Amino acid sequence: MEIQLFVFNPIQENTYVLWDETGECVIVDAGCYNQREFDKLDNFIQSKNLRPVKLINTHCHFDHIFGIERCREKYNLEWGAHFYDFFLTEGAESQASMFGFSIPPVASPEIKLDDNQTVCFGKSLLKVLHVPGHSPGSICFYEEESRILLTGDVLFDGSIGRTDLPGGDYETLISGIKAKLLVLPAEVDVYPGHGPATTIGDEKARNPFLQ
Repeated sequence: MEIQLFVFNPIQENTYVLWDETGECVIVDAGCYNQREFDKLDNFIQSKNLRPVKLINTHCHFDHIFGIERCREKYNLEWGAHFYDFFLTEGAESQASMFGFSIPPVASPEIKLDDNQTVCFGKSLLKVLHVPGHSPGSICFYEEESRILLTGDVLFDGSIGRTDLPGGDYETLISGIKAKLLVLPAEVDVYPGHGPATTIGDEKARNPFLQ
């Protein structure tokens, strides 16, 4: 499985495209803020002759859903997220305005994802790991064969997601990271929702929040 990172919108959110040899691909956390950013995403997909078949989110905070409606319309996709986060789409406009941004209305996800489900595309499988605490429905996507883990805003390089937003809880987040993520092999590559990639081994060894 291959992965491509795009850094979108003023909050520098990480959007990912994952694909395999079949040409089917998944778009994760479509955060493209404007048409120019969406065109960058679409041009990459076309240049690789990829066919988007899934649109999924690690969580539904506004900076991770700026591009959802564009992707739904362009690729004729339903989108999926954990159902505990569906309420965030209803409040996305007001939440964005608190941070000085505008976002058009975003319809709630049609697909409910939950812990231990799998998201299938091509010959690949992403396992859903529910790790609440940053938001009630924060989930990570793990591809065991390639040892790729997309953590959204749960786990960062040397840090963790903030827990002061609605539905956040520090103790819940820490316990979830330790129970669900740190038990994975040390060589698993971690691709977070903001900032650079890291590994499970590095975070176990040096992340100050997890010692």
